[in-house]
Amino acid sequence: MANVGIVIVSHSAKVAEGAADMVRQMVGDEVPLAWAGGNSDGGLGTDVGHILAAIDAAWSEAGVAILVDLGGAETNSEMAIEMLDEARQKRIAICNAPIVEGAVIAATEASGGSPLDIVKQTAEELYPQ
Repeated sequence: MANVGIVIVSHSAKVAEGAADMVRQMVGDEVPLAWAGGNSDGGLGTDVGHILAAIDAAWSEAGVAILVDLGGAETNSEMAIEMLDEARQKRIAICNAPIVEGAVIAATEASGGSPLDIVKQTAEELYPQ
């Protein structure tokens, strides 16, 4: 059975890569994991193409949870999702959670085989509603 994949999207490539490294060190290789950070020029920002590539790299039939740092990362993640076929779109969730802590707890939940909705819910519990 496949585990939910995790994608980390940050305006900073270093933040995204660092968060992914932290997830790997804490959870291991139990979940598909990828990150996208920075704009196409290597500066601060996000890039839809990089996000699409990260989604593909972390793709799992169980779905993909995306953690974002700022509004632009969320907007570009939404745009990337809209570019996918409808069947894949339905298996992707953007989590309203802190990027580092959310990624770690989402990956931990995913490593136990939890479905996408539970992975998303667990990550989002870090932000009070």
